[in-house]
Amino acid sequence: MTQNRLFTRVLILLTLSLPLLFIGSSSYGQDEIPTEPERISEGQSLFNGNCKTCHKVHEKLVGPALKDVYDRAPSIDWIVNFVQNSSKVIASGDEYANALYEEYNKTQMTAFPSFSRDQILSILAYIKDETEKGPAVAAVPADGAAVAAGGEGSGVPSTYINAIMIGLIIVLVLILVVLILITTILQKYLNQKEDLDEDDKAIVNPTFSFDSLIKSKPFIFIVIFLFAAISFKVVINNLYAVGVQKGYAPKQPIAFSHKLHAGQYEIDCNYCHTGVRKSKSANIPSPNICMNCHSAIKTESPEIQKIYAAIENDKPIEWVRIHNLPDLAYFNHSQHVQVGGIECETCHGEIKEMEVVQQASLLTMGWCIDCHRKTDVNTKGNDYYDKLVELHEQESKEALKVEDIGGLECSKCHY
Repeated sequence: MTQNRLFTRVLILLTLSLPLLFIGSSSYGQDEIPTEPERISEGQSLFNGNCKTCHKVHEKLVGPALKDVYDRAPSIDWIVNFVQNSSKVIASGDEYANALYEEYNKTQMTAFPSFSRDQILSILAYIKDETEKGPAVAAVPADGAAVAAGGEGSGVPSTYINAIMIGLIIVLVLILVVLILITTILQKYLNQKEDLDEDDKAIVNPTFSFDSLIKSKPFIFIVIFLFAAISFKVVINNLYAVGVQKGYAPKQPIAFSHKLHAGQYEIDCNYCHTGVRKSKSANIPSPNICMNCHSAIKTESPEIQKIYAAIENDKPIEWVRIHNLPDLAYFNHSQHVQVGGIECETCHGEIKEMEVVQQASLLTMGWCIDCHRKTDVNTKGNDYYDKLVELHEQESKEALKVEDIGGLECSKCHY
């Protein structure tokens, strides 16, 4: 009897403790989200590079807004599993996953099996930090506040410049009128003198002859000089323009708008041009990257139908290349973007404002050399440069430039 009573009491205690265990487990899952600034920064980087294309924190985009996602989802473990393989969670019959699947037109989220649990927690840390900050509110400038540099009203207003130019022209015209008046008065004064001989009168009252003008040696010299100078300038300009395609904006087989995708929707360049950080070439996006969104968005669009047709016919989309270097020149995207920290806009211009992409820079040898002379080497966090920086600081107080590490050597860019 004593053993039975003891067993009964233990069973009751276990039964009462189970809810507490589940509650404690759930609470621990919430507390698992890190709060360290470096983890939040890591999460922001991961979010911008992988999630930003389809998600925003406070607004609905392709997928749901991620504000408070750690409270809305069944658990942290569920979020980790869903991010790593959403199709597997949906196929398991999970009620919450299938509800999302139906709500967003049966569009499955891109799987990220390479993401570790810690990386996903870092992303959640960033989302939690943004959730607590709340949506960004655009600042309204006070009356009379200065307009940001580069915006409307920056620098000298064009109206003032036009007024100055018109004023200068008026001054020049007045000077010309004064000179004509002075010449006329002097001419009348000299004509009144009676002691002028015929040669002096010829000088005071010259007769104009067009025929004698065009036959005069000074006139012929001026014409020949101007013709030679203009011809030389035109030839030099055309020679320097050989192979330069600045402003080149060919018509593409599909009307893709960078202004809409990279500008309005803030899709990161690396999402589509996947090789830019790890390869010599940035590479042309494959149709399946487009289908990550357009399998459910604007599927009826005639331009999107062209992508479907290319996939169904197993034919590549024949994009027209815009930026092209000669075969004798070597350029590595990963070296500049990943190691050098150069932004895409530095070479490609304001891509986010381009409805039709065009070549914004010269991409000539002189243009590249000028950049190497001006650009500081990104040495932070790279032990490779420690000795070079130390030696450079012994001889110069200026920052280490690309030219200081061999950026102007011929073999750097030419095989």
